[in-house]
Amino acid sequence: MFFPVSGVHVNPLIPPLVAFIISSLTASAGVSGAFLLLPFQVSVLRYTSPSVSPTNFIYNIVAIPGGLYRFIKEKRMAWPLTWVIVAGTLPGVFLGSWIRIYYLFDPRYFKVFMGCVLLYMGIKLVTELTAGSKKQKEQSKALEQKFRQRVAELKEASNQKIAAGLPAEAVVKTKSFSFRQIEYEFWGETYSFSTVTIFILALIVGLIGGIYGIGGGAIISPFCVSILGLPVYTVAGAALAGTFLTSIAGVIFYTFFAFTAVGGGANVAPDWALGALFGVGGLLGTYCGAYAQKYLKEKVIKVIMAVLILFLGLQYIVQFFF
Repeated sequence: MFFPVSGVHVNPLIPPLVAFIISSLTASAGVSGAFLLLPFQVSVLRYTSPSVSPTNFIYNIVAIPGGLYRFIKEKRMAWPLTWVIVAGTLPGVFLGSWIRIYYLFDPRYFKVFMGCVLLYMGIKLVTELTAGSKKQKEQSKALEQKFRQRVAELKEASNQKIAAGLPAEAVVKTKSFSFRQIEYEFWGETYSFSTVTIFILALIVGLIGGIYGIGGGAIISPFCVSILGLPVYTVAGAALAGTFLTSIAGVIFYTFFAFTAVGGGANVAPDWALGALFGVGGLLGTYCGAYAQKYLKEKVIKVIMAVLILFLGLQYIVQFFF
């Protein structure tokens, strides 16, 4: 099948299948999978024009609701965290879109940028696994053990699977939300962090995401878990929600630039058909990934992600020099 906007020839079954595999894995870590889908489009499908970035955003828009639905249904959404992430990433995505079109039009330079982003993310995950805060690791481990023990007790008592996969008390409860600090409770534990810190991080992540074609959850999620010490069970939903809303904005920004002097003469507008096919696979994958998260250890999720990310990041950087 030929996609005229992107110029890609591919079997229509391949995009949704690849997206399903990627998103099933990454949604467990609170990430949509767009950051791994982009390398597939660039290296396998040879889709290297600026419009590949907004096409990646379309994948997010279609794919994320599946996983997001489960997080909302199971009340694992830290809404104050979500809104601050969205407020910071929106202006960043706009600026990032402009930089992608104006300064990173050349595929060689764009690949180096991709490699640097992936390398950073991979190193960050490895750091979490080897030299993270002892206190945070112990807290996370204790929470996970408490979680699994409670689930096992309920299963044994009912002699069947829990309908939602979660005990009723394992929900996020907002305690305070101000311009200075956000505080919420999850399963008897209280977590607090600076609102300004999250906003500034989201602004930077939005800039990077606007260039790359991701909503930013892939970068924000590891930061919230490793630096702020928030449990991945509560961060995943907020990261996916932020990615979903900022992806919508990203598509709008790129479409806008396609009709301006900045995008004039360049292939800037997204390929809706190709993006939708990726999104269908991602929709099913994020739903399955969000469901499977409750049965996977955080360390297992991080190890798999780190290996994939480091491999891709190094590959793109090395390609620039050889």
